[in-house]
Amino acid sequence: MKRLSFIIALVLFFVFALTGCKRNQETSPVAVLPTEDSSQFVNITDVVPDAILEIRYYSTYNFVGARVDGYEQPIALMTKQAADSLKVVSDELRKQGYRLKIWDSYRPQTAVNHFIRWAEDLQDTTMKHIFYPMVDKSLLFEQQYIMARSGHSRGSTVDLTLVDEQTGKDLDMGSPFDWFGSESHPDYMDLTEEQIANRHILWDAMFRHGFKGIDSEWWHFTLKDEPFPDTYFTFPVKQL
Repeated sequence: MKRLSFIIALVLFFVFALTGCKRNQETSPVAVLPTEDSSQFVNITDVVPDAILEIRYYSTYNFVGARVDGYEQPIALMTKQAADSLKVVSDELRKQGYRLKIWDSYRPQTAVNHFIRWAEDLQDTTMKHIFYPMVDKSLLFEQQYIMARSGHSRGSTVDLTLVDEQTGKDLDMGSPFDWFGSESHPDYMDLTEEQIANRHILWDAMFRHGFKGIDSEWWHFTLKDEPFPDTYFTFPVKQL
């Protein structure tokens, strides 16, 4: 079993390399264009009505331990193009007995700024035991768990997992959402065959329908042909 897991993990590493996934994809381009314009965004559940929402940054169950600035309602927003592609993914996976569960999608820059302030406060370790027990908080910037810009703010990125319709439970992916550690990496090797297979179900569908991943988070996907690659939106997460 370990040998099989090793071989599959190596294959995954090359798949992610070939799809252009890179750890530093969250860094900002040379020209950053902030805007409040939300006219090209939609509520994901209007396009993908089968999606389950668990908007972590609207709740207090996240690595910050508080509702994050900019999340005014527990909804998920996305560019029209990305939502349309996600609808195709959802329809395909529903036929296999799964539903998408969305943890985060569009994230305003105000939320990213909140993350930065939180990371700079080394005394606040309220949620360390849940989300980053093996990482010293002083290293979060150095190890790129927290960054000044997020691809989420461009509007075509989503964090999600799969729910088994028969059991109503999340598939076991080998690590929880927002786990700061190597277990979250797509090329992490020490997983069961079931966990690897579950990750593949999600990845195969997302990659097939125009999304790409990054090499540090199995749950993170961005539309390859995102419509606003140089724009960082600032409007809050609320009903459009």
